[in-house]
Amino acid sequence: MKTPLHDVHTGLGASFTDFAGWSMPVRYSSDLAEHRAVREAAGLFDLSHMGEIELSGPQAADALDYALVGKLSAVKVGRARYTMMCDAEGGVLDDLVVYRLGDERYLVVANAGNAAVVSAELAARADGFDTEVTDRSAGTALIAVQGPRAAAIVGRVSDADLDGLKYYASTAAVVGGQEVLLARTGYTGEDGFELFVPAERAAAVWRVLSEAGEGDGLTPAGLACRDTLRLEAGMPLYGNELSTVVTPFAANLGRVVKFDKPGDFVGRAALEKRQEPAKVLVGLKGSGRRAPRHGYRILSGEDEVGEVTSGALSPTLGYPIAMAYVPRELAEPGTTLAADIRGRHEPVEVVALPFYQRS
Repeated sequence: MKTPLHDVHTGLGASFTDFAGWSMPVRYSSDLAEHRAVREAAGLFDLSHMGEIELSGPQAADALDYALVGKLSAVKVGRARYTMMCDAEGGVLDDLVVYRLGDERYLVVANAGNAAVVSAELAARADGFDTEVTDRSAGTALIAVQGPRAAAIVGRVSDADLDGLKYYASTAAVVGGQEVLLARTGYTGEDGFELFVPAERAAAVWRVLSEAGEGDGLTPAGLACRDTLRLEAGMPLYGNELSTVVTPFAANLGRVVKFDKPGDFVGRAALEKRQEPAKVLVGLKGSGRRAPRHGYRILSGEDEVGEVTSGALSPTLGYPIAMAYVPRELAEPGTTLAADIRGRHEPVEVVALPFYQRS
């Protein structure tokens, strides 16, 4: 599948990769240059492969409270919340961002590889509630501007009050003459904005943003640098840190599970029993230049105790970083373990997440 911006990426000389069935730009110039642009100036991302599912109607909030682990009825209009959809056993089907657009209207944003599952599950779980579930993914493009200069760039071409737009909030806005939903959210560890745009207007909005950011070093950025950015920020990736075999508690994201909301929700009984998992997600800091990669073994002495879920040489920090699931008794920061990197046992230290936090 191709996003509405595929021709734009081709014109920019992007290299493409297959991601969840989508032809996506993996890089335009170099992974390192694009990573640094986001940390130091701003990056421009195409996220149109993500899924967008709208729930509307008098019981939209009740349906989401039942379908997801969070208390979405408590989200104020104009705000957003990070949450998860779990199965009946408490395993994570997807991690989501939910925007409350009105008293009876929500937008659920799902990961590309899980969009169809989330849409179908929401429809099934909303059955019996007075709400309509509409998958708007095909007609919606999503563009992100991330980095310390993002606000200045978006502010030049938007009518929105960006000073008043808080983190994890959204507003209707006009950008370069095009109506968009403008959200202050992101997946890089930097300040930034995500723009939900009708698919047919995506190229026009991309062009407006590109021109607005020329003097600020705005750089088209692909999936490769997006992965190292989110890893530095300690943000989980579905299929790596999150899956149906782990719970939110194992991923140290138990805060998103709201047992205090009234009524039942899918996975509640299982999650109540699984609040102290045997293994938990930790950050690992290495030395030298050899980074533990996805799937590499983690050792305590000669005993295999875990497996790396994500790892890379951090472009910002200059040393290897990784995330892995290890036994709870080995999860204390300062604990020394080892990573099996192509047969060599390299020392790694358990550290608190995130690895990087913007000033």
